[in-house]
Amino acid sequence: MPRRAAAALMLCLLALPLAACEPSKADLLDKAEGVTTKQGLRDALGQPDDIAKLGPIETWTYHADNGAVTFLIAGDAVTLKTAGGTAQ
Repeated sequence: MPRRAAAALMLCLLALPLAACEPSKADLLDKAEGVTTKQGLRDALGQPDDIAKLGPIETWTYHADNGAVTFLIAGDAVTLKTAGGTAQ
């Protein structure tokens, strides 16, 4: 394979991870619309990027390209959604 073709191929392969950017806060909130349970949230958004627990209360945080979305979970019920970071 000529050097230029190999270099172009390598550049394309290195750029692939950039194409898999995180969703926006709005995307995450839209996907979680109507979700009321932990399993429903996991089904809609996948495994959270961070889980914090204090007794029966959990906060699940999902990173977005413009901040983060955090869900407050009491027992099995999703009770609150918050979005932080840059606008929209």
